Amino acid sequence: MAHRFEMRKHDSSARNLIISLLVFIIIALCFRYAADSVSDRTHTEERRLLEAALNRSITHCYAIEGIYPESLDYLKENYGLTYDEDKFYIDYQPIGADIMPDVTVIEK
Repeated sequence: MAHRFEMRKHDSSARNLIISLLVFIIIALCFRYAADSVSDRTHTEERRLLEAALNRSITHCYAIEGIYPESLDYLKENYGLTYDEDKFYIDYQPIGADIMPDVTVIEK
């Protein structure tokens, strides 16, 4: 009889260890999913804010000077536009002095 109770105690501790590990793995996966979700939302918001800043700078330049800026570098130098060039590529295509340029923000 003594061996029978010892075996159950050993089985119970092994089962508890497995359950603890499974709970830990599930919690870790939930944290990973939450972190990835927040990161994705942050990148989306960062891109949206960059697009808004570009439109504001382009419109401000047109309001002050009467023409749209000829390049993205002009906006950087004269209107203080800054962004993380390692994260985003901006395709800036001027169309004409009185036509708003075609601007596309692309995440790298």
